[in-house]
Amino acid sequence: MELTEKQKRFVDYFIELGNATQAAIKANYPQKTAANAGSKLLKNKKVALELKKKMELLESERIADANEVLKYLTSVMRGEVCEETVVVEAKGDFESKARVVKKQVTPKDRNKAAELLAKRHGLLSDRLELTVTEIGWYKEDDEK
Repeated sequence: MELTEKQKRFVDYFIELGNATQAAIKANYPQKTAANAGSKLLKNKKVALELKKKMELLESERIADANEVLKYLTSVMRGEVCEETVVVEAKGDFESKARVVKKQVTPKDRNKAAELLAKRHGLLSDRLELTVTEIGWYKEDDEK
C-alpha cells in the first residue's frame, strides 16, 4: 500500500518545517487533532520509510560526490573558474568607488588543484615502488 496524498504532503511539510504538528496542519489534518496525527504519522512505518528516503536523497544532493569534486578541481586547474573581487577605484576629489570584478583564479590556486588531481590519480608519490622479477637463483659457488 502506498502513502495517501495527505501522508505524502505531511512528509514534505515535515522535512520543510521539522515540526510534526505544523506539518499535519499544513497537510490538511484537522487542527484539533494535528498534534496526535503528527505523532502517529511519524510512528507509521510507511511514512517513516518515505521520510527516511527523502532525507537521504536531500542529503546526497547537498554533498558533493567524488566525481563532482574532480570536475571542479579540473575546471580550476584549466582556469575555467573565475572569482569575484572588490576593486576600489579613485574618482577624484578624495572620492572612490568600489566595484566587483571577476578575475581568473591565481596560478597558485591552479597549481594546487593540479596537485590534488595528480595525487588522486597516483601521479605524485613519496614512495618508490619497484617490481622485481626473478631471473634465476644466485649461488656464491657460481662466481668461482
